[in-house]
Amino acid sequence: MKTIFKTLSVAIGLVLMMPGFSGRAQVYADSSTQLDKYLVPVTTPTAAPDAQGFLGRWLLLEPISKPNRSNTVFVDSYIREVFGKEYFKGQLGDVLPKDGAKVKMTVEYQPPVNLQGGRPMGFGMEAPKYEEKKVTLKWHAYDSKMPNVKLFRFATNVTQDRYGVIFWAVTVVNCEEDIPNVRLAVGSNSASMWWVNGEEAVILSGDRRRVMDDCASQRLTLKKGRNVIWGAVINGPGMSDFCCRFIDEAGKPVKNITLSVQ
Repeated sequence: MKTIFKTLSVAIGLVLMMPGFSGRAQVYADSSTQLDKYLVPVTTPTAAPDAQGFLGRWLLLEPISKPNRSNTVFVDSYIREVFGKEYFKGQLGDVLPKDGAKVKMTVEYQPPVNLQGGRPMGFGMEAPKYEEKKVTLKWHAYDSKMPNVKLFRFATNVTQDRYGVIFWAVTVVNCEEDIPNVRLAVGSNSASMWWVNGEEAVILSGDRRRVMDDCASQRLTLKKGRNVIWGAVINGPGMSDFCCRFIDEAGKPVKNITLSVQ
């Protein structure tokens, strides 16, 4: 009986992923989901981390098209090469872009996925087809309503590019005094890299799901005043999100900080 049930479940799952099926597959890729369930525009000068210490205030750049039909390519060397490219002026710098600022760049453009039929079968197996295209992308300042930042939902509300993309995020952590011996703990879907005050802090390679405190940096010091945190997330098929916070040597969240986007 268990074998029959398992076989039936697998068959149903395959049907739900078939192009044109109007059931759960369409819900998975529903671009009509309202963004304010997950992210709301910044309206105050500063914000505090949430109860668990997660950083929820971010400037997010609209996704950069980067065709990848499989996440298995996200080894250290590949993501270092991809994130090492300069996409915009001031990348990894300590001067943040303004909310609403626009960035022009040339990307590897790929036709958007047809969301009406849900996520198509074979998406992860097809060779990406793309052409170079000039685009204008915009920065958005948001506060997350959740511990994790829902990049996929952000993308579905601002563009047709949801899969095979790179997201850039940046925030400022303000400290009233030096806070030594802390670690930046990150979880992301899929691969990502993170920098603190211009120095590489964490790299999460491979095909992974977002897990709280999945990887942590070496001990570092948050200096008195402004500390600029940059992050870049890359994904092929599937959802995209991240969560990050600072933890002390006991693994407890650092909360005596504030967040801003300037």
